Amino acid sequence: MPKPWQIRRINFGILLLTSEPVHKNAINYPEPYLIEWSVLFRTPGLQLFSVTKLAMKWTFFLLVLALLSTPLCAQHDGARNAVQQIANGNFDQVEKTLAKTKKPFAGQAENHFVRMLKLLAQDEIEQAYSEAKKSVAAGLPFERLLLGPKKELAKLQKLEAFQAWMNSQDIHQVVAGPMLGNLTSSSVSIWIRTSTPTTIDVKLVNESQSFAKSSTIRTTDASDGTGVVTFQNLKPNTVYRYEIGQPQITGQFTTRKAEGAASKFKVAFGGGAGFVPEWERMWDTILKENPQAMLMLGDNVYIDQPQFSLCQHYCYYRRQCRPEWKRLIGQVPVYSIWDDHDFATNDCNIGPHIDKPAWKPIVWETFTQNWVNPAYGGGRQQPGCWYDFHIGDVHFIMLDGRYYRHRQGKTMLGPVQKKWALKTLKESKATFKVLVSPVPFTPGIKPGSKDPWDGFPEEREELFAAIEKNEIEGVFLVAADRHRTDLRRIKRPDGYDLYEFMSSKLTNVHTHPVVKTDGLVWGYNKTCSFGLMEFDTTVANPQVNMKCISIDGKVIHEHTLKHSLLKISR
Repeated sequence: MPKPWQIRRINFGILLLTSEPVHKNAINYPEPYLIEWSVLFRTPGLQLFSVTKLAMKWTFFLLVLALLSTPLCAQHDGARNAVQQIANGNFDQVEKTLAKTKKPFAGQAENHFVRMLKLLAQDEIEQAYSEAKKSVAAGLPFERLLLGPKKELAKLQKLEAFQAWMNSQDIHQVVAGPMLGNLTSSSVSIWIRTSTPTTIDVKLVNESQSFAKSSTIRTTDASDGTGVVTFQNLKPNTVYRYEIGQPQITGQFTTRKAEGAASKFKVAFGGGAGFVPEWERMWDTILKENPQAMLMLGDNVYIDQPQFSLCQHYCYYRRQCRPEWKRLIGQVPVYSIWDDHDFATNDCNIGPHIDKPAWKPIVWETFTQNWVNPAYGGGRQQPGCWYDFHIGDVHFIMLDGRYYRHRQGKTMLGPVQKKWALKTLKESKATFKVLVSPVPFTPGIKPGSKDPWDGFPEEREELFAAIEKNEIEGVFLVAADRHRTDLRRIKRPDGYDLYEFMSSKLTNVHTHPVVKTDGLVWGYNKTCSFGLMEFDTTVANPQVNMKCISIDGKVIHEHTLKHSLLKISR
């Protein structure tokens, strides 16, 4: 029986396979990563190719390394990579990592912040304070110095000079959020994060001021300063205004129409949201479309270090403090799932266990603290990020493609989630059922790779066959992962064709070419983009208009899908 394999992506863009850990903190996978090995290479000027033989010769590796003389531009900014070095204790590598200023570049403010973290880890407090001052001068919100990572920043916050500086700032207790989520016809949840444990007053009023409800959000150290309040017994299709804390943070939302009611509404979605300050304007572009929901479908932040909390917290905090992100999430309810880069590492296949590796439930806990979803899989007893929700007579079924992924077991979903998904599809009465996955279903979407549903063809067929066997109408697919926006059609000889709308280049620098598969309707990868679904179920033949919209708000492609095409003819 071979030893567990370790994987690590090095800067040449090659997947290095070894039978021993590549460093002391290498992730220890509980089983061989693949049965049929697939190692992918991509270099400027070379075509994608795959090697699937286990018995590779090291001479072949040397040949490839000689060819790969140009480093790849991946979606990993230097500041994030430097934080990973700090977590590993490789302090001498931090400055070298920050010096790599090729895109994606997180900005000088982040570089100063990361230098501050390194100095704090080395107990160089006075020098760390100097870097903190430089960071704020370069544009970092002062609140970041209160937010975290808490263990490291606690040293800075004890300095008298820092305390005097802090007292001169006008700082709200709520440093991240509010974020809306889990919005229904009768309820809403509101998430916030505070710099210290506290209790925040929240008030909800309708437009006429004839209705008012008050509650509180309690944040704790155990929840990493986050808290959620849920208001129940609201009226359908009604505008409400929220008022949070003092001075007041205000915003508004409109409750949904009753579940099952014919409706007209918009839903935006995407994945691939690497941290690139110049492209954070994407969140304002999305807000201008006035969607009724925003679906974040994985790689929402790029962490790639599940065994340490430092990088996880760093990646979430810096996004949550962006003013563009705050504007979006304070007005548009957000629904999220994860993919490889915000769950573990690139193309990870971790295995079926709940608590092996030991970091799995810890990463899940962190995820639950940073979003405001209706549910998180089966909760602590069956962790995950799957759930479902309705907007009018449209049913969204959100899948977790990572926690229980087990290639030897031929399952991406795991038995519990798969049973839930099949049952949810079968019992749905909605006009449209939107099956949402972090990775694409379309065959051949990532040539040579088993990371999308191509790696689990039996389970994919089980889902598709269930749609046909149970004559479930109105199903289409939504996915992320590939750094572009596509619309494709999957031919089904025993049912109706399944359309897949995919988008995963919200703010990423890294781009994937548009792969020409059978059924490609259109694809776009020139710049950052998102998907927008405009539903209208009030017409005789309900429809969804699918748009690819660029970061500049330009409609690049669109396609209208009619419900009449999503029926099985016997």
